[in-house]
Amino acid sequence: MDPLSQLLALLEPQRYVSGGVILTPEMSVQWPAHDGVKCYAVVAGACWLTVDGVAEPLRLNAGKCYLLPPGAPFRLATNPDAQTVDFQTVRSEMVAVTAAKLDETSACLLVGGHFLLTGRPAQMLLGTLPPVVHIRRSADRAAMQWALERMSQEVREAQPGSVLIVQQLAFMLLIQALRLYANDPQQSGWLAALKDKKLGAALACMHQHPEHKWTLAELAARVGMSRAVFAERFKQTVGIAPVDYLTQWRMHLACDQLKKGNGGLTAIAAGLGYESESAFAKAFKRVIGVSPGKFSKENA
Repeated sequence: MDPLSQLLALLEPQRYVSGGVILTPEMSVQWPAHDGVKCYAVVAGACWLTVDGVAEPLRLNAGKCYLLPPGAPFRLATNPDAQTVDFQTVRSEMVAVTAAKLDETSACLLVGGHFLLTGRPAQMLLGTLPPVVHIRRSADRAAMQWALERMSQEVREAQPGSVLIVQQLAFMLLIQALRLYANDPQQSGWLAALKDKKLGAALACMHQHPEHKWTLAELAARVGMSRAVFAERFKQTVGIAPVDYLTQWRMHLACDQLKKGNGGLTAIAAGLGYESESAFAKAFKRVIGVSPGKFSKENA
């Protein structure tokens, strides 16, 4: 399994809402600050997206997608000059999205989801994202087209099982948006490191064999770089040193195993490359902030 898939597998969405949002003409709706990540795409019509802290509003035509990490309030408007109303005020009007209503009003229809992703793996994934990720290139949008068309159909013409289908398609849309963001050569962070041929190979080594006693010298040799250049490039892109990253990844895996009750501390420690339970417990508390035993009780 590749590093992104492994990290996504560790995420346990506490809740998520998926479906459609409809904006009528001359409409401007304000959303509050949010804890989760929002990923939506316009499938019909057009609107403006304004995010607090971002200088210019974004024009979103049909086929364009945006991703909002946890954070700032934002506004969607079919007319930026229209009087703004709070989302809660018009929420009931936006729940029932049908093809007939869309056609009657020449409105803007968006589909997607709002995901509350918690824990350290979520921070690794979302922590380096800008306030808004805008998927605008035609080639990138084409990669999402199938999911968008399916979501649009399920939202407009609800069938048995539509809720589950839309949830899965919304999560697929989120993953695709993250993948496309990683492809942007101007970006940095963990996602960008995945697309770097050498750094991605180093990450794959650590993810596939977390039990191995990786050293800086061995990782650098594996990817054909000098130790100094590899260490500098890794830290500059990912934000931490390679060996520190390995420790963090091991602790993410340990947390997952402790939550699921997969084996005792001795077995978990050995499976993650620690020679003793005490060495593992010390590293766990340093990274997570509590002992493995306390973590298990709090997440039972």
